[in-house]
Amino acid sequence: MIDPPELMLATPTDRRFSDDDWVFERKLDGVRAMSIRDGWRPQLWSRNHKRLDESYPQLIELLSSSGGTHFVTDGEIVHDGDAVLYYVFDLLSLGGIDLTGRPLRERKSILRTAFRFGGGLRYCEHRDRDGEAYYQWACDHGWEGLIAKRADSPYRGGRSGDWLKFKCLRGQEFVVGGFTEPQGSRAGFGALIVGYHEGGLLRYAGKVGTGYDHATLRELRARMDTMAQEESPFADQVPEPTAHWIRPELVVQVGFSEWTREGRLRHPRFGGLRTDKPPTEVVRE
Repeated sequence: MIDPPELMLATPTDRRFSDDDWVFERKLDGVRAMSIRDGWRPQLWSRNHKRLDESYPQLIELLSSSGGTHFVTDGEIVHDGDAVLYYVFDLLSLGGIDLTGRPLRERKSILRTAFRFGGGLRYCEHRDRDGEAYYQWACDHGWEGLIAKRADSPYRGGRSGDWLKFKCLRGQEFVVGGFTEPQGSRAGFGALIVGYHEGGLLRYAGKVGTGYDHATLRELRARMDTMAQEESPFADQVPEPTAHWIRPELVVQVGFSEWTREGRLRHPRFGGLRTDKPPTEVVRE
């Protein structure tokens, strides 16, 4: 079986532009996943090389009847209500032929005709050139943002300037290092204490106290209670005398309005757990 290759990652940028040599795709808010088929049943792999087959059997069935017997794709799994969709945006190999050195536009052209898209299997559409207008449209319609990709770029693992993130709202992943006790009638916990890695250290970024439903508060508290440790995992002093510390293994998505001058999150809001990114890869974007 083919080992899952390293995923190509986008670099965040505040620059917005239009360019004939770039294509622009919707920035999806889901789970990054690579599908691999090497003559047998397709497999789904997460960003940190964990199998996702059992979690998404319906997608395995769709991939089993499309794309032939040998392929490697890159895409994102998105939950849309009760539906589970796999948006495919890149094709790394087909029929045993390595395509990673081909230009992106050529890879996407081959991808569009190689699979029978429909239902839960979706082709990730793109626009040419008009990045600024498309970005404004995306933000007006509540999208998370766009991914800008150099049209002639090969597929290279790791973070690259050939792929750029245009975010409509600030938001990124953070590592949970502790939590506070709930106040009043609130269950579970009061706020998550979060941070990011810098120079091998976990830096404190602030507390996230909104965005949870009752079930999430209870479930996260039960999980964090099994991860307790006595010492703070943060390199910085955390101004929270009653904090409970945990092993820094949970990754959460957080939306926020801006960074303060002190390096803290302003108006942070919990956006969900992330299981597709190792905690050690979480840095300030």
